[in-house]
Amino acid sequence: MIVFNGDCYDMYIKRVSDIVLSAALLVFFSPICLILTLIIKLNSPGPVFADTPERVGKNGTLFKMYKFRSMVENAHKMLRNDPKMKKLFEQYKRNSYKLKEDPRVTSIGRIMRKHSLDEIPQLLNVLKGEMSIIGPRAYYPDELSDQQKKYPYTRKMVKKVLSIRPGITGYWQVSGRSEVNFDKRIAMDANYVQHRSLWYDIKILLKTPWAMISGNGAV
Repeated sequence: MIVFNGDCYDMYIKRVSDIVLSAALLVFFSPICLILTLIIKLNSPGPVFADTPERVGKNGTLFKMYKFRSMVENAHKMLRNDPKMKKLFEQYKRNSYKLKEDPRVTSIGRIMRKHSLDEIPQLLNVLKGEMSIIGPRAYYPDELSDQQKKYPYTRKMVKKVLSIRPGITGYWQVSGRSEVNFDKRIAMDANYVQHRSLWYDIKILLKTPWAMISGNGAV
């Protein structure tokens, strides 16, 4: 009997599943992607893909995450550098890098974010080997740095989370607890890393469509 540990599972079963599933989903979602591309261009000035900084991937490697643009152009820099948004940025950091009411989000962006349609291009990151279909959240470098200062006891959990590829969807996203603070979210991600398996991933995958349709906890 062959027993797969976490590393073997990631290298063989999970990686092959990621390639096959992401390729199939890209074909399935291609009509929606074409429609969203047109709507985004008509809805507001700017590129089709989000112009956000790199994210932290496996072993701390930085990578460019592909997402449909759901905010105004240069939204990331605007929040951090515009004096008019200083209070909003402070609220953003207090709320574990989440905002319920974000004035930078476009009208079509609100719909895409509620149903996670802006995440579809991340399937390209999966094909490139930078992400998995299922895994922990992909954090911004400054987010990880700031939140670990706020919650210093999370450092070991962060190290565990960064030992595997981040995912498009994951345990906390489909658990109805998307709005929890960083310390609880990173603990859930670390728990996933510790217990990941084919069956665990299948259960998360089966819950993902309803999470997208319902939009529960989405911001």
